[in-house]
Amino acid sequence: MSRWINFLALLPSTSLTLLIISIAFLRFYDETDFLILGQLTSPRLWSNRLTLAAIVVAVVNLGVEWNRRNRETDRLDRAEGQRAEDERRRRENRARAAARRAEEAERQTRRARVEIERDLALLTFLADPSEQNRQKLTQAIALLSEYRDSL
Repeated sequence: MSRWINFLALLPSTSLTLLIISIAFLRFYDETDFLILGQLTSPRLWSNRLTLAAIVVAVVNLGVEWNRRNRETDRLDRAEGQRAEDERRRRENRARAAARRAEEAERQTRRARVEIERDLALLTFLADPSEQNRQKLTQAIALLSEYRDSL
């Protein structure tokens, strides 16, 4: 379809060129230069008619070119809008990825802290199995039980 539209868009400018050549031919030559002009009864009248037709075709050509330019501008605007949308999505994806990385780092830090606390409580109890160290170990076990699902 667009091939036909592109082909038809050539017609006004081509017709305008042919009309201008015909007008010049009728205005500047006479039957002594070209015998075919002797067959026309009034070349000046035909030249005026062709001039009027050329004006109409020039207006049509202006409309075709205007439409082509508007379509091109719209296409460029849509492409620019798509690029902006793609860039916005990329920024959002980067922000989500950074948030996930930060959350994972926080989770890893919390896990390491709980593991260190557990190891310290266990080592302290093994070194000195007093009641106070037993309570610390019990608290560490309770903490591990509480955070079991999140670890």
